[in-house]
Amino acid sequence: MIREVAIVGAGIAGLGLGIRLRRAGHDDFVILERGDDVGGTWRDNVYPGVACDIPSHLYEYSFLKNRDWSRRFAPGREIQDYLRAAARDEGLGPHMQLRTPVTAAAWDAEAQCWTLDTPTGTVAARALVMAAGRLSDPKTPALPGLDTFPGRTFHTARWQPGSLAGLRIGIVGTGASAVQIVPEIARDAASLVVFQRHPAWVLPRDDRGYDPGEPRPARADLAVQAEELFAARLAGSAAAETLETAARAHLRRQVPDPALRALLTPDYAIGCKRAVFSDTYFPTLQQPHVTLEPSALAAVSGATAVAASGARHELDVLIFATGFEAARPPFAKIVTGRTGTLAEHWADGMTSHASTVVSGFPNLFVLDGPNSALGHHSAFEVIEAQLDYVLGGLEHLARTRRPLEVAPEAEAAYTALVDRLAARTVWTRGGCASWYLDEGSGRLTLLWPERASLFRRLNGRFDPEPFEVPAPLPA
Repeated sequence: MIREVAIVGAGIAGLGLGIRLRRAGHDDFVILERGDDVGGTWRDNVYPGVACDIPSHLYEYSFLKNRDWSRRFAPGREIQDYLRAAARDEGLGPHMQLRTPVTAAAWDAEAQCWTLDTPTGTVAARALVMAAGRLSDPKTPALPGLDTFPGRTFHTARWQPGSLAGLRIGIVGTGASAVQIVPEIARDAASLVVFQRHPAWVLPRDDRGYDPGEPRPARADLAVQAEELFAARLAGSAAAETLETAARAHLRRQVPDPALRALLTPDYAIGCKRAVFSDTYFPTLQQPHVTLEPSALAAVSGATAVAASGARHELDVLIFATGFEAARPPFAKIVTGRTGTLAEHWADGMTSHASTVVSGFPNLFVLDGPNSALGHHSAFEVIEAQLDYVLGGLEHLARTRRPLEVAPEAEAAYTALVDRLAARTVWTRGGCASWYLDEGSGRLTLLWPERASLFRRLNGRFDPEPFEVPAPLPA
């Protein structure tokens, strides 16, 4: 049996597409999820302090609102509960195959469908939607001697339950996860060392709980406020200068020691790397049992963590808050189109047309992939625009019975547009290397380098014009 649609991944994007398909009356689809539950990022990340840094009422489907968020910034468990409820209430259970990793996906030119290999069998589908996400596969540095460490080691996205009380703990990284987790585990640790390769710009969080009966903010108002933040992502702009001034003031208020403050001051423009939000991170670093190691972790020798500075720290637990394989997604290696794999097509960095379709890969849609993240707004804004695009593409496919393959010229033109837009931003001109950039080409391949409203205008509606016209499907 050939299904109409196979969706890989049951996170925000995959569930959102499943909901939209069901609401549009489509039932011939399957969602393949390698985990044992839905939720993606919010299923995997259960470390102490995990929460969203986007306002709760903006971090939800516009077509499935939640009036019960408990805080201005939702804790991770609440987001996971929201996604679970969405899958259940929208009837996605019969379409879901959990614990079903896709090990290979290949375009069958003769049958004109995708064939997906899983441990439980083969799935064939006219259209394939990759919704595997960009925060799915943790990145852990290859450190000399790490295998000699006698204690516990794990990544924040693969949190190991168990008490950390009274232990000597090291945390590698100072990004969003680290800033959330450091204040939490410092409470019980005998000692805590934070390995800082580069300091992060930290802005006030101003989180608080909602009182019972308190009016909640309108999603539309929050979206307008978020959209205004893009101005600060333009290199050298007055808005960027204002944002950096606010971050410096926050650092000055919370860190009176000028020597420590200097170590915590970035040497790159704000926004070049992802800015983080916390009111408790800087105070935690000044506690007597907490040490800021202002260099990277370079090696491990038994229970000793050796920093690039030469400093040595004795540890019982080593936790990596070192991000994800985002710019080079592992799933690209297993998706094979007409002439090769996605990884080969993306050898110089991810490219696409409309941030969703790729030349040489008929009937394939990639959600949350090339240039489809935002550095100033909620991920839901782009994902929902992509859902509209995919639904339009699927309707066109069903109507014409011809495989959809975007022309290489259209992909090249869109890539050139992205590069032109990116050249104005702090992400390419801010003086840092970040996970937003492809490690080989240096191109901005993760973020959409403009406002969310422009993304929706350009990419929120399917247009068949850029697609080549192959032979019709066999009857």
